[in-house]
Amino acid sequence: MGTGHAHVLYLDHDSPVHRAAPHVKIASMVLFTIVVVLTPREELWAFAGYTVLIAVVMGLARVRPGWLLTRSLIELPFVIFAVALPFIGTGETVRVLGLDLSVEGLYGAWNILAKGTLGVWASLLLAATTTPRDLILGLDRLRCPQILTQIATFMLRYLGVIIDEARRMRIARLSRGYDQRFLWQVKAFGVGIGSLFLRSYERGERVYLAMISRGYTGRLPVIHAAPAGAVQWGVAALLPLAATAIAVATVLT
Repeated sequence: MGTGHAHVLYLDHDSPVHRAAPHVKIASMVLFTIVVVLTPREELWAFAGYTVLIAVVMGLARVRPGWLLTRSLIELPFVIFAVALPFIGTGETVRVLGLDLSVEGLYGAWNILAKGTLGVWASLLLAATTTPRDLILGLDRLRCPQILTQIATFMLRYLGVIIDEARRMRIARLSRGYDQRFLWQVKAFGVGIGSLFLRSYERGERVYLAMISRGYTGRLPVIHAAPAGAVQWGVAALLPLAATAIAVATVLT
């Protein structure tokens, strides 16, 4: 994969976070997320501390708050579900602005919003500072099953090809009078989706046969990521360690 396949979430900046080894960033993000998930939902101040940690990493990575908040809209369906919990929850209730809300539902909504948002922010920061190619190399360095890294490699490599194919098919439909505003033309759209699937499947078969003819035995050539020194691991460990310290401090106080 060349640089032309970098996804839209990657921000091409020069920062300490960008320069860190990908496997180090992945490990740090995963450990931070685990600490967040394991934190009791009643410890409200802990989540405020996690937000400060995210803000520090965001500043080091030169990622604008507006960029992060805009991309966080991906969790909107979960937000809608969380908002409904105080109204449909059972058990003890509390009166807020004239409404009787379930205490358990309020805690459940807070749990989803706080942990989900922090997880999305951490993932977005990882994506903003690491190219898709480096992410795959990092996963391979962390001994992720190679079948998963191969699937991810092919997906990223041919995603642009499939998008271009879908764009050409849409242009062909429009040139034949297709208007997506008309309900009775939904059938043409469905047929197009089916044709795109078949074309993608056939293309995958041709690619696989070409790989077999060139000696493919089920494993792609291994490209080793640059090794990370003790300093990089130590700096990356500061994030999950700080999160752990915040969690322990809030639980004990």
